[in-house]
Amino acid sequence: MLSFVLLGVSISASGQVHVSGSVQSDVLLPQKDDRIGAEEYDEFALTNTYADVSLMSKYIDAGARMEFMQYPLPGFEKNFKGWGVPHAYVKGHFEKLEVTAGTFYDQFGSGFIFRTYEERSLGIDNALLGGRVVYKPTAQITIKALTGKQRQYWSLADSWISGADAEWNISDLTFGASFVNKHEGQEVIMTDVTHKLNLPENVNAFDLRVQLQRKGLGLMAEYAWKSQDPSFDNGYIFRKGYVAMLSASYSKRGSSILIQAKRSDNMSFRSERSVTGTSSFINHQPAFTTEHTYTLPSLYPYATNPWGEWAYQIETAHTFQKKTALGGRYGTTVKVNFSHIHDIDHHWKYINGSFAGSDGYGSTFWKWGDRMFYQEWNVQVDKKMSKSLKMNLMYMNQFYNKTVVEGEGGIIHSDILVVEGKYSFNKKVTLRAEAQYLFTKDDLGDWAFGLTELSLAPHWMISLSDLYNVGETHLHYYKGSVTFAAKSHRVQLGYGRTKAGYNCSGGVCRYVPASKGWMLSYNYNF
Repeated sequence: MLSFVLLGVSISASGQVHVSGSVQSDVLLPQKDDRIGAEEYDEFALTNTYADVSLMSKYIDAGARMEFMQYPLPGFEKNFKGWGVPHAYVKGHFEKLEVTAGTFYDQFGSGFIFRTYEERSLGIDNALLGGRVVYKPTAQITIKALTGKQRQYWSLADSWISGADAEWNISDLTFGASFVNKHEGQEVIMTDVTHKLNLPENVNAFDLRVQLQRKGLGLMAEYAWKSQDPSFDNGYIFRKGYVAMLSASYSKRGSSILIQAKRSDNMSFRSERSVTGTSSFINHQPAFTTEHTYTLPSLYPYATNPWGEWAYQIETAHTFQKKTALGGRYGTTVKVNFSHIHDIDHHWKYINGSFAGSDGYGSTFWKWGDRMFYQEWNVQVDKKMSKSLKMNLMYMNQFYNKTVVEGEGGIIHSDILVVEGKYSFNKKVTLRAEAQYLFTKDDLGDWAFGLTELSLAPHWMISLSDLYNVGETHLHYYKGSVTFAAKSHRVQLGYGRTKAGYNCSGGVCRYVPASKGWMLSYNYNF
């Protein structure tokens, strides 16, 4: 790390250097709770801690990140445990050229064949360690080339990832094309006691896209395909993968609409074919569902199925202007969303707990021919009732295929109501409250959630909440916290229970086990 930082400083010594960074530390003092299934830990405290520093100048940037996860928070994979400086880079940027050496993140198009990124809440960091060149011969053309090894927890994957991307802007049109190659050596994979697979050492992926943006109208089409890539994810089948997406949007003052459709098949793409879990993905498939912030609408979340799905989404919003029949004195905003995801039919058959396809090899993963994975539609109404009071109302109807996501449980059908109110007593004191209820005859039955949050600007916030199972368990998942913020510092101290479930973000989900205890969070930016 020191060599990277010193290099950046020495090269930019003749110019001004700007230093920035951050510290993030989340700590749990765990307690055993048999009623909710919270485990007992040998460690007194569990923590995920990060410290970043960046140096920026006119021509040279440099940075590094230290991570301490020797005792990681509940739900993070075992290989996540460790500490060190896995992220360090030097970047030179000039008029038409940018060159990076070290670890870096990038994305081609929508990420169908390449996306490296960090998502700390999920324990994802699939950065490449290597080199990247970005060249802009004109203002309309951008060309990228990169190569490196992908981070895999605290080591590097055995394969080499190389790729190139080009985008060309012509007035309102943007054309893009990408290529990615994964070179991975042979390994012994036995389908049974007599058959050894001859695995391809090179897997190639291609992406083509076009986008039109004219005034309020946006149209986009993207298609990507991948050569044969037998892996643990797909049961080591020798079949190509592809994904196609169409998107249309239109907006004008006070109104907008978005319509999307996607079909994907066998597009799980990892830097190592035998890896499981959330690590080592080279690509990314965006979710076609709403990423809810309310507790009960996100109780049964769905992201994406990398083995194949049809996905559709329609989202529209309209603001009724002030002093109209529906707008009232302050105006009213209504949002409607519909999402539907179902399986693609490959004529696979269920055989003794596994599926066998036309290639003759068995797969221990589920393939559900012609079945719905997920569906929801929701309506949200944002209404300012007075100068001091603002209300948000939401109704959601949801179908969640628990068997698809979690392995068993069937389809859960629920109706969810959310009422949120925010009242400002003055410029410094604000009270926010939520009341939510989930109706269902499936799984564990009904749920209720309540939250009260008092904000005392500019420093303090006090929050109390309770998630209660009305149906079968009658368990309370209570939480309380106090937050203090001053300048660039933010400290939160809390205590309570966390329900076991899935945490999803950007199309990827992580299972989080039940936990209980004191929680301390600290954030600092400079």
